[in-house]
Amino acid sequence: MKIAILSRNPKLYSTMRLVEAAQARGHQVRVLDVLRCYMNITSHNPSIHYRGEDLTGFDAVIPRIGASVTFYGTAVLRQFEMMNVFPLNESVAISRSRDKLRSIQLLARKGIGLPVTGFAHNPDDIEDLISQVGGAPLVIKLLQGTQGIGVVLAETHNAAESVIQAFMGLNANIMVQEFIKEAGGSDIRCLVIGDKVVASMKRQASTCEFRSNLHRGGTATLIRLTPEERSTAVRAARIMGLNVCGVDLLRSNHGPVIMEVNSSPGLKGIEATSDKDIADMIIQFIEKRFETMETAKDKSPTRTRTRGKG
Repeated sequence: MKIAILSRNPKLYSTMRLVEAAQARGHQVRVLDVLRCYMNITSHNPSIHYRGEDLTGFDAVIPRIGASVTFYGTAVLRQFEMMNVFPLNESVAISRSRDKLRSIQLLARKGIGLPVTGFAHNPDDIEDLISQVGGAPLVIKLLQGTQGIGVVLAETHNAAESVIQAFMGLNANIMVQEFIKEAGGSDIRCLVIGDKVVASMKRQASTCEFRSNLHRGGTATLIRLTPEERSTAVRAARIMGLNVCGVDLLRSNHGPVIMEVNSSPGLKGIEATSDKDIADMIIQFIEKRFETMETAKDKSPTRTRTRGKG
């Protein structure tokens, strides 16, 4: 197979591991800076160009699109989809998961466990908004934030009011969530491939920090999931429409609650903690899905009729 990886930095751990895994299985791999891809959008002959070259012949594409370039990155991915290149994750699924508010609403609609979440626009509604999520302490999140950036823990009612007013004054879109105290500053990252959780780890926040992101000094350890946690993670991935993703959940007094579904999960922490070759699992998934697609094409009436005429 000929596989494209959309990544702005070929030296990132996750990108390098995917390249290594694909090449080890005999595939051709090319890393493409998604912002250097440009498109010719036509009805019958869509194309993608890269540094003056017409990109053709790819069988699959692995999107490693950063949150800051989601709009352009998903546009490039849609173009690959128009050219019948198999995407590891579809553009619509990535866009869906990157919109924090939309993703939470979709999960809530399907009955997935979530922290009580509030969203408002007018400063006059702050008081009622705070009470709806159970009061302070509570968590305030920028909808555009990633890797724990733009996430604030307001420990008192006055602090919550002040922070929300400040964000609203800057016209920033935020949501307010109940603080799951019993989680103890930890969360669980579940790595989902297809309909299966292939690895999981517990991330613990550092001292005096409530965010458990490894980028913010958190530590990771192996953890055994309960059947309910495993099922919740798989269902969340399916609702988002993602083939591969990282599902972050907390253990609350009322069961597992989803914090986020990440369409481009980093592989370094989960591979080191689980001692599993996640990159190889991803390439194997692509192989199986691509083989299934090719078999379906061979059995299609159009393909059969064409061959018969020959």
